[in-house]
Amino acid sequence: MAGKVRVYGKAQNRTALGIAHSYVVMYPHATLEDLRKAFPDSLNPDCGVKSLFLPVSEAESFNDKISLYFTKPDEVITLSDGTKVAIAQVWSKPSFNRMVEQGKLYDIEVAEFEKTAHPGQRGGYRLEYLNGYIPPVPEEKKKSGLPMWVWIAVVLLLLGLIGWLAFGGKSEPEVIEVEKIVEKEVIVRDTVFIQQIEEIEKNFNAAKFEVNRADLNDDAKLALHDLAKVMRQNPNLRLSIEGHTSSEGSDQANRKLSEARAQAAVAFLVGKEGIDSARLSATGYGSERPISDNPEENRRTEFRVIE
Repeated sequence: MAGKVRVYGKAQNRTALGIAHSYVVMYPHATLEDLRKAFPDSLNPDCGVKSLFLPVSEAESFNDKISLYFTKPDEVITLSDGTKVAIAQVWSKPSFNRMVEQGKLYDIEVAEFEKTAHPGQRGGYRLEYLNGYIPPVPEEKKKSGLPMWVWIAVVLLLLGLIGWLAFGGKSEPEVIEVEKIVEKEVIVRDTVFIQQIEEIEKNFNAAKFEVNRADLNDDAKLALHDLAKVMRQNPNLRLSIEGHTSSEGSDQANRKLSEARAQAAVAFLVGKEGIDSARLSATGYGSERPISDNPEENRRTEFRVIE
């Protein structure tokens, strides 16, 4: 099956936004319900919200408590009926991969992540149309009264009559050519240092905590030192540090341990690296958000960008 649209992304979450936007480009009369059917909530069970898509007004109310939806004007999807839709912004690697596979059902491809063009840019995506594909142009809703072609004909007759009267009926009839040019917007968005942060996250998790301990070893501190550099280079960058454990042990003990590990990372960034505490938050989820059947992969700490 030949692809029709390719999404070039610079971050997982905004590439997921690009896939959803591609669907709306290809199906311009899609409703919010259509969008939810095309990309069901089950694709991203760890997004932290019940629905991947919400009207922007509802998403903004939700974000008053914790920012989990894209709601900025250049991040929302506008449907043909005028509804502005926000998509969840938290995407783990497994959930993102499911979104990519779902997009293929609608001839939407995803390219490899592009490298950051300039420091300080925010994550983003752009769309490319493939194999001669031209997105459909949504038809305007029919209005009551005479059809549009009748009005155009009347206007042209009136213009012809005025010209005939003005020039005594001697001039050659004027040929009026009407050309409609439709330009399709290809959205290009900026990027955050997503790839750098993901690499630092890998290094931090590779350092590993001792069993039932939340003390940072030298390798973990080195990874956090690199993270502090990125945050100093990007003064508007805010992070949520989230601890996770395997399902071994009690839920209460796992949550407490994951919180302690996340807090240890925040305490180091604030106390040793001088990062403003207002730019950081720490949360422990225990074992409630597994990403694999392998317990080792579930013992992890994630650095999530707060938009």
